[in-house]
Amino acid sequence: MMLMKSRRILIVLLFACVSAPASAQWLNVRSVGIPRLPDGKPDLSAPAPRDADGKPMISGLWMPAPRYIGDIARDLKEVPFQPWAQELYAQRRANNSKDDPTGHCMVGGVPRNDAVPYPFRIYQLPGVTLILYEAVHSYRQIFSDGRELPNDPNPAWLGYSVGKWVGNDFVVTSSGFNDEVWLDNNSHPATGQLHVTERFRRKDFGHMDIEITIDDSKAYTKPWSITLPLTLLPDTELLEYMCNENNRDVDHLVGK
Repeated sequence: MMLMKSRRILIVLLFACVSAPASAQWLNVRSVGIPRLPDGKPDLSAPAPRDADGKPMISGLWMPAPRYIGDIARDLKEVPFQPWAQELYAQRRANNSKDDPTGHCMVGGVPRNDAVPYPFRIYQLPGVTLILYEAVHSYRQIFSDGRELPNDPNPAWLGYSVGKWVGNDFVVTSSGFNDEVWLDNNSHPATGQLHVTERFRRKDFGHMDIEITIDDSKAYTKPWSITLPLTLLPDTELLEYMCNENNRDVDHLVGK
């Protein structure tokens, strides 16, 4: 686990310093059927692929922009905390986030899994879109078969998600979270009242934005939004991430 984290830190630094996103992984598997430049490198500026209905396809292996990894609210002048949530946030920051669920190998939740230093693969299928997160080896189902969100869901770490196309945006609404979810690595809290809206907007072959709106009236005084840029990672693959295997982190989560 410690070795994996060290390698991941190096990966993020490399990703921030070089323009070729394939450096973010160390598997080299040539992707078939993608646009390439004369020198053989993937053409990330090529037009976005589209399905038979003309909608942009969001499938692919994606990596979040390093700037937003860990703290999705870094561009906000002020996060609209409820007083108790502000106090909890300050407490978590002061004690080095020793109670972070992911430190105990729990999944990150939504939108946290979108903004960690690990890639994720999106598969678009009829009636459902799947996201395979490398982080903690987790997965997510986004149902696009017309169903509604459950009225009385069993609280879940990743909640429940439904999606539909609105113009060229794939709009995903999620709810049904438990009270233990953190919004990001930077300790922003959430409650079971959390509703998350994600608008996946593919700009070209190699770039996509997720416009994320957080609506949790129990923790925040009003909804707030951020935009998370993603870059496609061609010519590589997901790696196995087993959090419990040789996990030596828990003994170090002592806080202050």
